[in-house]
This record gives sequence, structure tokens and C-alpha cells, in this order.
Amino acid sequence: MFAKPIPGRTTAAAEGEVVVLLIGMRINHFWGVHHWLPVLAAMPRMLRELSRDRSRGLLGYTLLTGSPRTYYVVQYWESKEKLYAYASAPDMFHRKAWAMMNRKEKKSRQHVGLWHETYIAPEGSYESIYADMPPYGLAAVTGVLPVEGRGRRAADRLAHRSVTERKG
Repeated sequence: MFAKPIPGRTTAAAEGEVVVLLIGMRINHFWGVHHWLPVLAAMPRMLRELSRDRSRGLLGYTLLTGSPRTYYVVQYWESKEKLYAYASAPDMFHRKAWAMMNRKEKKSRQHVGLWHETYIAPEGSYESIYADMPPYGLAAVTGVLPVEGRGRRAADRLAHRSVTERKG
């Protein structure tokens, strides 16, 4: 159940563009449970839906909490196109959940806040290092390499280009 740490320093084996979505909610009023509980319950349902169909593009995710009021997910996606396609797909739960929130928005807004941030990081604009850690974050979804494979310094890892990038 608990992953063993990999001794030493590693880096994520990511190649090419990296797409990261941060998405979360904030409970503004705890007593408005009927407003925020459906929002809180919607994310695990979407994650299960995406995990059952890997072709949708979700590579992996980490659930986090910032406080008893804030909950969020760090998601790694295969491409921005697959992220957009999931968000707008009429047969997927996200579209239904978003429609429900839009209908209840005026009443719910005061009780629950929603947010998301999307980052599209081209190759050469991200790097990672993990010291005595099990695969985590980007490394959990792309695999790990010994840090020497990409460079001991952050500047060296940022300068890495994949084989396909070097050919182009």
C-alpha cells in the first residue's frame, strides 16, 4: 500500500509538453452542507470515470487539502486537447456537474467557492527532483530516472530535450 522510497535523487521521466490542472473548492460556510457536499462528492466521481477510461487523457492525480475548508486536485494530462475534450464531452460527468453548479450558482456561491488553474508547460520549461522519495507528482505519472540522466543542476534538467524534440 505504501510505496518505498527510491534511494538517492531522481527526476521525472517526462518528455515533451506537460499539462497540469489544479482544481479545487473552498467551503465558505460549513452550515451550508447541502450546497458544498455535492461539489465535494463530484470530484471523486469524475476521477473514477477518467481512471476507467485512460484514453480520455488523465495520466494521474493527487488529492490534497489546504485546510479544513479547501480541497483540491493536482491532475496531469496527456494533452490540453484531451483535457478540453473531457471538460466539454456531453456524455461525461463533468458536463452534468457543471450544469448543476450553473443552475444553483446564485444560492451556492456564498457557501462554496470553485477554482481551477491550467498550466501548459512546453518541454524545457519544467524540471523536477525527488530525494529519497517514492514516485510522486509528475514522476508518478511519467516514471523516474536517476537525476544524472537529466543533469544534477536544475538548469541542466531545464535544458533537456527529448529525442523527438532534438530531431525537429
